[in-house]
Amino acid sequence: MTITAEDLFRSPNALARSYSRFRVDERPEAGRLLLTGHSHQAWPDHAREGQLRAWEDAATLADEKWGRAFEVAARVKDGYARLMGMADRGQPDQLTLASNTHELLVRFLSALDLRSRPRLVTTDGEFHTIRRQLARLREEGLEVVRVRSDAPATLAERLITATDDRTAAVLASSVLFQSARIVPGLDRVLAAARRHGAELLVDVYHQLDAVPFSLADEGLEDAYVVGGGYKYCQLGEGNCFLRVPEGRGARPAITGWYAEFDVLAAKKSAGEVLYGRGGARFAGATYDPTSHYRAAAVFDFFDETGLTPELLRTVSQHQVGLLARAFDELDVDPGVIRRDDAVPLEEIGGFLVLETTQAERLHRELRRRGVLTDYRGDHLRLGPAPYLSDLQLRDGIACLGDAVRSLG
Repeated sequence: MTITAEDLFRSPNALARSYSRFRVDERPEAGRLLLTGHSHQAWPDHAREGQLRAWEDAATLADEKWGRAFEVAARVKDGYARLMGMADRGQPDQLTLASNTHELLVRFLSALDLRSRPRLVTTDGEFHTIRRQLARLREEGLEVVRVRSDAPATLAERLITATDDRTAAVLASSVLFQSARIVPGLDRVLAAARRHGAELLVDVYHQLDAVPFSLADEGLEDAYVVGGGYKYCQLGEGNCFLRVPEGRGARPAITGWYAEFDVLAAKKSAGEVLYGRGGARFAGATYDPTSHYRAAAVFDFFDETGLTPELLRTVSQHQVGLLARAFDELDVDPGVIRRDDAVPLEEIGGFLVLETTQAERLHRELRRRGVLTDYRGDHLRLGPAPYLSDLQLRDGIACLGDAVRSLG
C-alpha cells in the first residue's frame, strides 16, 4: 500500500485503518481526536506486532535472544541514519541508541573537558532535558550561557557571539519545542564552535519526520546530533539516539560496558578503560530491547506505505496551514487567544502554536470535548498527524471555538 498526500486529506483518511488500536478514525465511537502529534503520535498496528515478536524471541531463545536483539537494534540505527541522509554512506555505526535523550546528553557532557573549558552555551528555548541538566550544572559552578530564542532568524548569531575559547560545547535545537519555529544557520554555529575548539550538539527531536533533515545539506556532518522517535516517527518510548561525528576519540566518563564490546578481546593496559569505535564510545549497558522491535516494525511500515520525510512534510504543512486558516475564521478575541500570523508556514515545524494566558484552561475544556492537546506556559499546542483527515482537523478547531466561548 503506497500512500499519497491526497489519500490523507480526504475522509476517511486512508491511513487511519492501520492505527486501529489507537482509535484515530472519524467514527463517533472512537470518542477522541488526537491533536497531540507533536508529542505522542499514535502507533501503527505494526508496532504491536513488533512488540509481540520481542516476547516470542525472549520466550524461544531466552538468554540467547541478544544476537537477535542486536540485529533489530541495527535496523533501528539504519532507520535513523536514513532519516539523516547517512545510510548510503555506511554511517549507522556512528549512532548509539538509548532509552531517552537525557542519558545520552549526560554521556556527551561527561566526554567534554569541562575542567579547562567550563563554559556551555545554549538557548532559553531548549526542552527540559537540556534545560534542567544545565541549570543543575550551573549550580555546581559551570558557566552556562542561555541566549534568547524568541527571534529564531537571528538565534545562530547570538550563539556564535556567546561562544569563546573557554566553551566546551554549544547545545541547541533545530526546531524549538515550544514555538515550532525552525532555527536556521546552525552550520555557522558549528563552524564557530569548531574554530574555538568546542563541540556542537543539535537536538533534532522536533525535526525528524516533520521537516526533512540531512546532515550534509544542513552542513552539520561535524556535529553531534541527538533525537528520538517518540513523536513524529511513531516509534514510542525507549527509542533515542546520539549521532557521533567521524574522527572523534571521545572518552565519556559516564560509560556503560557495552562501550567496550568492540575491544573486549583486546589486551588492556593496567587501569586503562578502553572504548569502541564511533557511536559505540557512547553506548550504555543491558537494556530492554522491546522498544527496538517496535521501532523496527514501524520503520518497515513507513517504508511499505511510502511515508517519506518529504511526503510527511507536505502533509504536515497542509495540516498546520488548515488549522491556522480555520482558527483565523473563528474570529475570536485576540486578547484571549491569538496566533502569530507574521510567521511564514515554511518556517514552522510540525505543530501550530496559539498564544493565550488561558492555555491550561482551554486544554482542559478541549479534553472535555474529546480533543487532546497540550500546552507549555502560555502556548496551546495543536499537533496534527498523517492519520487525521481534514474534516477531523476542522472539527478540532470548531471545538476550540466552543471552548473559547465557554470562557465567558
